[in-house]
Amino acid sequence: MQFCTIASPVGELLLAGDESGLREVGFQDGTHPIRPQPDWREDPRPFKKVVAQLQDYFAGQRREFDLPLAPQGTPFQLKVWSALRAIPYGKTWSYGELARRIRKPTASRAVGAANGQNPIPIIVPCHRVIGANGSLTGFGGGLKIKRILLELESGERSLF
Repeated sequence: MQFCTIASPVGELLLAGDESGLREVGFQDGTHPIRPQPDWREDPRPFKKVVAQLQDYFAGQRREFDLPLAPQGTPFQLKVWSALRAIPYGKTWSYGELARRIRKPTASRAVGAANGQNPIPIIVPCHRVIGANGSLTGFGGGLKIKRILLELESGERSLF
């Protein structure tokens, strides 16, 4: 596995991946930073396209990511993470809506748990999932960053 860290408007991000694609994006300033494993190799070269697309996103110039992704999870988690990518830029879905979209309408809690385990936040937009009452709920980068990302996408905030 290769990795690199980059500065971003929402703090330092760690990018990790291999020949299969991007596996992780970690908020290094958050409560659960990713610690590179001893066999990981630091090398920013494989992440040039990821970095460029993230920069475009933070500049408000990119609405969708076009990257090879290789998250690891259970079949249910992978289904939820795939569905997250269908949430349109600037829109939000509730956990219940996400559960309905994956044809598991009574599984909103399980969907929430899978959402919380998303290893590729921002790119797989788990920040676009909110409570049924419109409230901002858990996010690995913290609610402040979730709010910033949602405001960026709604046009209420510029990060540059």
